Amino acid sequence: MPLGTLDRTPPPFFKQGPSALSKLMVCSALALFLMVADARFKITQPVRSAMATVLFPVQWVAMRPVLAVRTVQDYFTTLNTALQNEEAARRKLVLQSQRANQVEELALENAQLRKLLQLRERLNTPTQTAEVLYDAADPYTRRVVIDKGLAQGIDPGSPVIDESGVIGQVTRVHPLISEVTLVTDTEQAIPVINTRTGVRGITYGDAGRYGSGGLELRYMAANADVQPGDLLTTSGVDGVYPPGIPVAKVAKVDRRPDSAFAKIVCNPQALVAGARHVMVLKPLLSQIPPRPAPEDAAPLKKGRK
Repeated sequence: MPLGTLDRTPPPFFKQGPSALSKLMVCSALALFLMVADARFKITQPVRSAMATVLFPVQWVAMRPVLAVRTVQDYFTTLNTALQNEEAARRKLVLQSQRANQVEELALENAQLRKLLQLRERLNTPTQTAEVLYDAADPYTRRVVIDKGLAQGIDPGSPVIDESGVIGQVTRVHPLISEVTLVTDTEQAIPVINTRTGVRGITYGDAGRYGSGGLELRYMAANADVQPGDLLTTSGVDGVYPPGIPVAKVAKVDRRPDSAFAKIVCNPQALVAGARHVMVLKPLLSQIPPRPAPEDAAPLKKGRK
């Protein structure tokens, strides 16, 4: 085929229309026009509404998994938060309960100490305050252990009282602690006087079967003038207890015809089973001044010169 007959025009594939720059300028101008027109005249609002209406089911379906995941996350987050809040509330409640109990205990101790201080001012006997540590280990006695001993000058036989009356008597002294036999112990006896009649007597401990009894006023005649409600105080004739300290109150008087003595049951005035702070007194005998020394014998007469 002769070369002169060849078609030298470019094929349609390589035909070029407007340049890229021209197309960019036209599109930019169109976009700017549409934005201005939409901002001023809202010409695309119907189109947007129609497209939103058409695409809403698709969006709803597409958001279901996301919402489900968020719901599960929120559920577990809320559950964990609720559990943590509950645990924090429980701890706070326990702490507040402990503080409330401590406040009540401190208030009770404060009231007892105030009463002890008031009682100390009325007594003319040297006193020491002590704290009850624990009950003695012997189940057959009624004793407690206090935190004062020989190092603090506690003497055997010292009376022990609280703000309401006589607790007991120191029966054993160690270097740093002492044992106090309570008034309800069966071996404890205290001379007392009936404040209503002035009649003297002796109370003995009557611990009872379970160690939680009271006192018994023994050796009182069956016709003695003793009535329930009579207050018994220390008489002071034993040389141990100062006079006038409450010991017990008569609870029951049983006058038996087959016995010459009445059975008189008394309740201790002091808080025997729950005392926390007590006061230890010096025995009366230790306060008696010593007997003066005998005078020296008169000098012998001088012999005759």
